[in-house]
Amino acid sequence: MITVNADGKIMVRRCLVTLRPFRIFVLGIGFFTLCFLMTSLGGQFSAKRLADSPFTLRTEVMGALESRGVLRRMSDMLEMLMKRMDILARLENSTDFHKGDEARFPLDRFQPAAGLMERIQAIAQNVSDIAIKVDQILRNSLLNGKVLEGRRDQCEVPRDPKYPDCAGKVEWMRARWTSDPCYAFFGVDGTECSFLIYLSEVEWFCPPLPWRNRTAALPSPPPLPRVQAAFQSDLARLLELIGTGKESLSFMKKRIRHLAQQWLRAARRLEQKLKGRQRDQKHILIHIGFLTEESGDVFSPRVLKGGPLGEMVQWADILAALFLLGHSLRVTVSLKDLQSHLGVPPGRGNCPLTNPLPFDLIYTDYHGLQQMKQHMGLSFKKYRCRVRVIDTFGTEPAYNHEEYATLRGYRTNWGYWNLQPTQFMTMFPHTPDNSFMGFVSEELNKTERQFIKSNKVSSMAVVYGKEASIWKGKEKFLAILNKYMEIHGTVYYETQRPPEVPAFVKNHGLLPQHEFQQLLRKAKLFIGFGFPYEGPAPLEAIANGCVFLQARFNPPHSSLNHEFFRGKPTSREVSSQHPYAEDFIGKPHVWTVDYNNSEEFEAAIKTIMRTQVDPYLPYEYTCEGMLERIHAYIQHQDFCTTSSPPLPPKAKSPAMQSPPSLLALSPNATHLVWSPSARRDPHAWPPVDSLQVWVSETQHACTETCRQHGLVCEPTFFRFLNKKEVFLQLSITCDSTEYEMNHLYPAVAENVHECYLQKEPLLFSCAGYNTKYRRLCPCRDYRKGQVALCRDCL
Repeated sequence: MITVNADGKIMVRRCLVTLRPFRIFVLGIGFFTLCFLMTSLGGQFSAKRLADSPFTLRTEVMGALESRGVLRRMSDMLEMLMKRMDILARLENSTDFHKGDEARFPLDRFQPAAGLMERIQAIAQNVSDIAIKVDQILRNSLLNGKVLEGRRDQCEVPRDPKYPDCAGKVEWMRARWTSDPCYAFFGVDGTECSFLIYLSEVEWFCPPLPWRNRTAALPSPPPLPRVQAAFQSDLARLLELIGTGKESLSFMKKRIRHLAQQWLRAARRLEQKLKGRQRDQKHILIHIGFLTEESGDVFSPRVLKGGPLGEMVQWADILAALFLLGHSLRVTVSLKDLQSHLGVPPGRGNCPLTNPLPFDLIYTDYHGLQQMKQHMGLSFKKYRCRVRVIDTFGTEPAYNHEEYATLRGYRTNWGYWNLQPTQFMTMFPHTPDNSFMGFVSEELNKTERQFIKSNKVSSMAVVYGKEASIWKGKEKFLAILNKYMEIHGTVYYETQRPPEVPAFVKNHGLLPQHEFQQLLRKAKLFIGFGFPYEGPAPLEAIANGCVFLQARFNPPHSSLNHEFFRGKPTSREVSSQHPYAEDFIGKPHVWTVDYNNSEEFEAAIKTIMRTQVDPYLPYEYTCEGMLERIHAYIQHQDFCTTSSPPLPPKAKSPAMQSPPSLLALSPNATHLVWSPSARRDPHAWPPVDSLQVWVSETQHACTETCRQHGLVCEPTFFRFLNKKEVFLQLSITCDSTEYEMNHLYPAVAENVHECYLQKEPLLFSCAGYNTKYRRLCPCRDYRKGQVALCRDCL
């Protein structure tokens, strides 16, 4: 026999008499029962019709047996607890211990226990009754489910040749419709009919069902009349639109305030130029993806620590230009706001938008482009023609075309979007396949220019580089420079001077923009050490009367030999730290020398000290130049309605007939021009009169070929060159002519007399060369100081 000591009996007795833990347990059982009934029965009573709830009746019916089992187990548990309590009570009454402790535990302490026993019995009975009722309800649900299954069989997948993907999409929905809550949001519930309704009315893979209400399919009412854009004169509203909460936003707002008067004067001048012209107001969304938390926003924390500011400079200027041109703007720097403005349905982004896109244009970056694709579903493909991607270093067509990039090894983390290449907008005009967006530098008035001229210190140099790492390993150059000039730096530091900066350098630390401008206005030389590439600072220095000295790269830096460019969607070869300054400005404002040649480096410094230069700023980097350029893009670039002329589907035979050429040989017989007798499309942009067709050398891209003739490559004109007759007009012999996908075509392999035409319009490219081919290059003229626009483009 098992013996129980006195202390153990006392413990058991106290638990039995007070029953406090047990009361808590019973309360928990009751609460759990209530919650279970609410969740199990709520859907049964509310989802009366097929599309009334995003939750599915079918799923609840499948859980019927499990629901009954849970209720029965709860009832059995309560009944077992009641029996055990009864046994324990009898055991208590049979012990002698009760007699000795009667004074310590009065009889009235047992009364609540008796009442609680009765309550437990009542709860057990109620749960048992509820289980019976739920069993009846779930049986009825099973019958209704069978009816729904029968109704599901009434919808058959249509076999319509106009919708060849319908059957495959229905099969996909059967297997994966629960993978994204957005399908339930649109009424999909697992039945065949709901699949077909969704695929015909929300997406467009299946034909409309004849028995459905066709109200949604009626033609939309005509759009409201367009509001005319009016130049703005108050930037306060723009500053409100930009918002707060990030250092990067504060930086952009400060820049807009600082340049406000220049922007307003430029807007008035452009308004006078365009007086009388109709300009539709565009609804524009500006989503700065790299500033969202989801993309990491590495820029905002570094604004005050010498981090890169070029991107924020450009975005601030884009915002100012679009606003002053009179367009309606929305600005977002968060994914949540982006989803709200676009009308993204709840879910994981597999469904289209709930309503038509409310924006005519969307300006974003690569981070924002990825976020839009992830959350817009099929609507991204539908509306991507409205997107403009701010892309500092450019995206060449070979990297943009997904299939071609994958097959030919051009695929990177940033390309393969299948956009029109001119939808990408760069900081400098280095990639004619893209549109040149640019930014602005501060302009000087006559008084400021005169002050600079009389206060320049010919022996003062400022180093281009706010991060200490840029100075590492540059002791040799600095020592030579220090022999002739006082060297100033603006390297960021918190407490101690960076060890990379030599002691003879006067380091000012990170300066506010206006103080940095004052430093440049005194200095004679602004010197770069090879990094960062293509930033705005050299233009600011030249605009303040400095000479910019930079390193020549031999061999040129590119994605093939330099880590910085690796992974970027371009094969461009960068010959110096700032190719735009080298090619479009040049001496006396810009000197590009071999830093590995100490004699050449030292000679350049001596010459620069003796050379007198005035402040210089290219027109395209003034406020008016940027306003002019963006106005032209908004008015003339339409990627949603403009389509390239159809290409022959299987044009591999040299005997295939093509329409007569619209081109004619120039008077000196060196190139082709637009034929005087050919019809001109008044809506074509750029105007076709600006076209010239030149043949490249074997080692030259079209970019270099056009530049050699004082022109720029214009990719929109490739469609006029992509004909066999053009080869004949240029006296090029073609023993065979093939249509293929290659970003170098149209071109000729002269050694074998084989000619090639472009099969894929998205691959028309000014970039790229091969020693095997001479390329046909479409060139055009351009306005002085505004390379993005031809002479008659405005």
